[in-house]
Amino acid sequence: MTAQRQLKVGILGATGTVGQRFIKLLAVHPYMRTHVLGASARSAGQKYIDVVKWKQVTRVPEDVAQMIIEACVVNERWKECDVIFSGLAEGDAGEIEASFRGAELPVFTNAKNHRREPSTPLIVPLVNPSHLSVIPHQQSLLGLKKGFIVTNANCSTTGIVIPLKALEDAFGPLDSIIVTTMQAISGAGYPGVASFDIFDNVVPYIGSEEEKMEWETSKILGGVTSDLKGFDLHAENPLRISASCNRVPVLEGHTECVSVSFKRRPPPSPEQVKEALRKYTCEVQTLGCPSAPKQAIVVHEEVDRPQPRLDRDDQDGAGVNVGRVRKCGVFDIKFVVLSNNVAIGAATSSLINAEIAYAKGMI
Repeated sequence: MTAQRQLKVGILGATGTVGQRFIKLLAVHPYMRTHVLGASARSAGQKYIDVVKWKQVTRVPEDVAQMIIEACVVNERWKECDVIFSGLAEGDAGEIEASFRGAELPVFTNAKNHRREPSTPLIVPLVNPSHLSVIPHQQSLLGLKKGFIVTNANCSTTGIVIPLKALEDAFGPLDSIIVTTMQAISGAGYPGVASFDIFDNVVPYIGSEEEKMEWETSKILGGVTSDLKGFDLHAENPLRISASCNRVPVLEGHTECVSVSFKRRPPPSPEQVKEALRKYTCEVQTLGCPSAPKQAIVVHEEVDRPQPRLDRDDQDGAGVNVGRVRKCGVFDIKFVVLSNNVAIGAATSSLINAEIAYAKGMI
């Protein structure tokens, strides 16, 4: 991928946590640049720097700081964009994103609103970019030529499906999965969980999170139907999945304890599993997507790794870290996954999804 033209990017929900991450990533991107910032009607018409509560460790890029915020309504300025990234909250995202798609703009969203649509890809870029092949059907249903919507997965789902995909590629279908999450407070957005509720505490409930993990995994790990008009939802080998989700007092980085059983008997050993995880490669790496990690899965041998504070920023949070791979006394294998929920679990996924689409000539 050399000599790319510069792509103009619009960001919906630009003042929020995910929107800020998009801005931070685009500031150093080789061929995408921020062109339009969108936020609520009360922020429209004001300079970005005067409105945003910036929560990133880097400064607001100077050119972005002086940009005038637009309302999230399609106009000529938005139509100049090649790509739209959405960091909108779910309450606003559905209709707004659909209106931008209807204006023939490619939309890559972090919100959940369109994930269940039969013709909308739900993509974790290190797992299932082949699902982009359903986009022409999505466009034909709506009478569109260039507009489409691609969704990210839930941040906790993203963390587990990457190693699960590696295991299915190496050893065949999984049968059952149990996952317990310890999710960072940044997953709730800003201002998120009240400090009085999370300090010295673990909250054993995150609304709709468990249900999202349990159905999203099958759509992501499944294939595309033979007519390229939908997704098979792993129907040939149905997955049994049980998730328990907890909010913990960590700023960034979701830790997940996973136990799996395989249909194949005998199952692989822990050493075979670690080797398969280390060797796992994905299409984004062969496409040369600039935001993709060099290693999709980093495997730790230390008995106390991965840890959020030590490992969440490895490869700029674009891959996942796996450790404590061992036999399970109930299932076959258990391990710990750490993923950066605001990177590969959010903005970085959308960015890589757009890079894939660009590399495939869909943008």
